[in-house]
Amino acid sequence: MCDVSDDVEGARLLAALQSLRRGVDATAYPLELSDVEHARRERAELLAQLDDYILPRAAALDAPLLAVVGGSTGAGKSTLVNSLVGEAVTKSGVLRPTTRASTLIHNPADAKWFTSTRVLPGLARLTGAEAEAGDPGTLRLVAGDVPQGLALLDAPDIDSVVSANRDLARQLLSAADLWIFVTTAMRYADAVPWNLLQQAIERGTSVAVVLDRVPLDAMEEVRADFATMLMEQGLGQSPVFAIAESELGPDGLLPGVEVARINGWLASLAADQHARSIVIRRTLQGALDSLDGRASGLESALRQQGSARQELSKIAADGYAAALSGVSDGMQDGTLLRGEVLARWQEFVGTGEVFRQLEAGVSRMRDRISSALRSHTRRPADDLGAALQTGVAALLQAHGETATISVTRQWRHTPGGAELVTAHPELSSVSSGFAADTEKLVRAWQDDVLAMVREEAGGKRTTARFLAFGVNGISVLLMLVVFSATAGLTGAEVGIAGGSAILAQRLLEAVFGDQAVRTLANKARTQLLARTEELYDAQRTRFDDVLTETTGSGSSAEQLRAAIDEVRSAQRRPSQGTSKR
Repeated sequence: MCDVSDDVEGARLLAALQSLRRGVDATAYPLELSDVEHARRERAELLAQLDDYILPRAAALDAPLLAVVGGSTGAGKSTLVNSLVGEAVTKSGVLRPTTRASTLIHNPADAKWFTSTRVLPGLARLTGAEAEAGDPGTLRLVAGDVPQGLALLDAPDIDSVVSANRDLARQLLSAADLWIFVTTAMRYADAVPWNLLQQAIERGTSVAVVLDRVPLDAMEEVRADFATMLMEQGLGQSPVFAIAESELGPDGLLPGVEVARINGWLASLAADQHARSIVIRRTLQGALDSLDGRASGLESALRQQGSARQELSKIAADGYAAALSGVSDGMQDGTLLRGEVLARWQEFVGTGEVFRQLEAGVSRMRDRISSALRSHTRRPADDLGAALQTGVAALLQAHGETATISVTRQWRHTPGGAELVTAHPELSSVSSGFAADTEKLVRAWQDDVLAMVREEAGGKRTTARFLAFGVNGISVLLMLVVFSATAGLTGAEVGIAGGSAILAQRLLEAVFGDQAVRTLANKARTQLLARTEELYDAQRTRFDDVLTETTGSGSSAEQLRAAIDEVRSAQRRPSQGTSKR
């Protein structure tokens, strides 16, 4: 064989796999949705298998076959490996867990394939004197008596009490061309190893099974039962080796006769290039075939993350849109013409005589206001303007605070949102400067109204009617017209507020005309809502910023799907061949 990258089709597949690897690496599942831990684990396992096995194997089909020896605690894996090699190259004993660092035994002529980070790049290499270290993040390299073209890797227990050992065992098994599964006559029906065997079946991994410590008098019965289980699980074609229960020699090794069949099978596999190629290609093809389903699962989880993010963002948007709508309603339902504003308005026009003056005519009312303005100078208009400012600010603050409370409450009951609110408690209330920003907004809006009045007045500024009210007085009247509707008021308030609004409008019409007043009122209302929308957008943005900060900008589901399809398009069956032999 030669390197697959020498072949055009092989190079295309390798490029597609590298693209998929980048796509998977860029995925993220930050929102705490149901089954998100499964997606995170699948992502980590897929990345590990791409790095540890699929990419290096697709790039070099002629590299030595890697057989990983794995199994449950106390199954005798290390003893088996030592016995196959003929010397104690990996630690075994009664204390559990025994195997911590993984040990890879290779033929001296094959050292170049493993001293680099071609396979298992995340594990640091240890050789020579330092090779006794037991860090699970290391790979001990030992040159031993194994056939050229074959390497044995002694993995930690798949059911180790140490989680790092369990994770490493699964990682190593995913990097295997061949999994030599070791179990005992007492434990071959345990659930944990069978779960991993099922995973090996799903991913097309080649498997050989060693049934260890089988009592001689129960050999046939145990083998027959075990073979039936293998058949039922789809592993009926896997080689099965039984080792009789026997005493270990002084060197801690099994009798040679007990491992002779396994050694012979491994030696013939290493010597037969075609047979070795079949095992390698079958496992590689199985791994490639599993990519679509595994990556599609990540794609689905990505879409769930995206949908959850959109839902959380929509909740925030809807919450502040409702607040803006509430302000709009509050501008038209007469709410602001109550209380302090109403009291200041009555001062402005003269307490207790509003309706009598209306009946007597607008001109007499205008005269009364003019007299009031002359006698009080600036105070009636200023006090009414201040009351309006306070009322509008209170309206904006109330709806803004309600929106914030509503959004955080809904986030707490929406998938992915509760954890964000907990991590960002500041979201539960408006920002610290919200009240000051609101008051600043209302003052700016009042300046807008003043500017509109000046612009509309034009050459009318010297007329008697204009001078009777002044810019401030006319501006205040225009603000009252903006809040002119009376829906929501009851009893006497309806009459008072309604009369106030009608009076203010008629007084303005006397200065500008009815069409101009309607235009000015609509423009003022629109400007206040536009400024309020900006104010609420700043509050809503706090929620969106948390979402952006949390979810980032990794691969989208569409990008991952494109990478999956690229691999599918480039993939070729082993029978078609991707390198010369």
